[in-house]
Amino acid sequence: MAPQPTLLSMSGITKSFPGVRALDGVDLDVQAGEVHCLLGQNGAGKSTLIKVLAGAHQPDTGTIRWRGEAVTLRSPIAAMRLGIATIYQELDLVEHLSVAENVHLGHEPTTAGFVVRGKAARASTAALLRRLGHSEIDPARLVGELSAAQQQIVSMARALSHDVRLIVMDEPSAALDPDEVDNLFRIVGDLTADGVAVVYISHRLEEIRRIGDRVTVLKDGRAVAVGLPAKTTPTREVVALMTGRNVEYVFPERPSQAPGGAPVLEVQGLSRDGEFEPLDLSIRPGEIVGLAGLVGSGRSEILETIYGARKASAGHVSVGGRPLRPGSVRAAVRAGLGLAPEERKAQALLMLESVTRNVSVSSMSRFSRAGWIDRGAELGAARAATRELSLRPDNPNVPIRTLSGGNQQKAVLARWLLRGCRVLLLDEPTRGVDVGARAELYAVVRRLADEGLAVLLVSSEVPEVLGLADRVLVLREGRVVHAAPARDLDEHRVLDLVMEGSPAS
Repeated sequence: MAPQPTLLSMSGITKSFPGVRALDGVDLDVQAGEVHCLLGQNGAGKSTLIKVLAGAHQPDTGTIRWRGEAVTLRSPIAAMRLGIATIYQELDLVEHLSVAENVHLGHEPTTAGFVVRGKAARASTAALLRRLGHSEIDPARLVGELSAAQQQIVSMARALSHDVRLIVMDEPSAALDPDEVDNLFRIVGDLTADGVAVVYISHRLEEIRRIGDRVTVLKDGRAVAVGLPAKTTPTREVVALMTGRNVEYVFPERPSQAPGGAPVLEVQGLSRDGEFEPLDLSIRPGEIVGLAGLVGSGRSEILETIYGARKASAGHVSVGGRPLRPGSVRAAVRAGLGLAPEERKAQALLMLESVTRNVSVSSMSRFSRAGWIDRGAELGAARAATRELSLRPDNPNVPIRTLSGGNQQKAVLARWLLRGCRVLLLDEPTRGVDVGARAELYAVVRRLADEGLAVLLVSSEVPEVLGLADRVLVLREGRVVHAAPARDLDEHRVLDLVMEGSPAS
């Protein structure tokens, strides 16, 4: 791609918080019409940098130039007025408002100084949705009724409603299936063809290679590489820059022999009307079974039904030969089931509490005496559990919100380790987790299985399922269409199965 005019230049950006220097002299330049990828492990400074760019944080020192002129981004509104929009991973949409109301929130159409609602707002929203190739989305529909992919389109329409010239996308593909990712990339291509620049943040390096033009890598608050060519820089070099070491893309070695013994988890004829058809499944101690399928195939619903968070329409679940009471999380936990859910911040973690309380919360009866909690025993048990998983920092008193995504996930696993669970249900265990921490999590899960834990794994990333699981069940539209040892499958075969849905013979 021929060099384009520099749209944005950030030079020597620093930002400190109490006890933490989040940005230490970061440089970033973005050209008009390019996809500039921002990479780095959790805690590298990416979120702080894009919040500075969005006007949500003010830098301590440094210069920001927009189209060659020095600017001060005092607020998100100031950034938006210049033409800079940020679409965060956790979309900031108002679910009880319509699509049109969300798109124009804060800058409603006006005529003669009066706000125009209804027809005019819906008409302008429809035009923006057509530009994005999604005219099927009804501007009058409530945002809370839309899928994750459709909500992301609404966020893009809101950005375009401001005549935006640069869009920051933070992990935009995290909740999308392959077809939706393809559509996202088509939209990005259309935007850049119109001269709009995109700053793209993702942990999926294969996406960077596919969509990116240039790459800037952050590590420990510093830019260790600026403007590398995205398509020709070797993956090994990018990983080494992010982590400070070479990380091999290998999964822990599987045991040479299949696990023996009686199944610890047995699922017979389990179903939920409208979500998944009758399912039979058994897992032995030390075995990892993976569920592969597209978003909407019933993967997460199966895990939540086994766990008791959803009540089955038919069938039953047994742990150690004993049936569980349907629809009871308490019964599941008492029997030895533990769930690490897809949305760990919203569904698993107490974000305002310490690591200790997050680890101990499912085992509080161990530390309670006559209504009083033995804080010392609680702290000691949490410290032992987190050290076993090499959680960092090695201080269980710190707030859980200050940890990286990988270490937050380790805290969830430590909770069930402390509880002494026998079956671990993992839903998207590495979502939002950087490259180096992924390898650590894979090793932790494999070690726990080798120690006798039964694991049921769900992941949108087929290589992750194939690399970590011993056996794989392939799902499509709520039914199992194939089951095989992981070593007998490859990514292309699994994708063919989830798209075609041919019943297993």
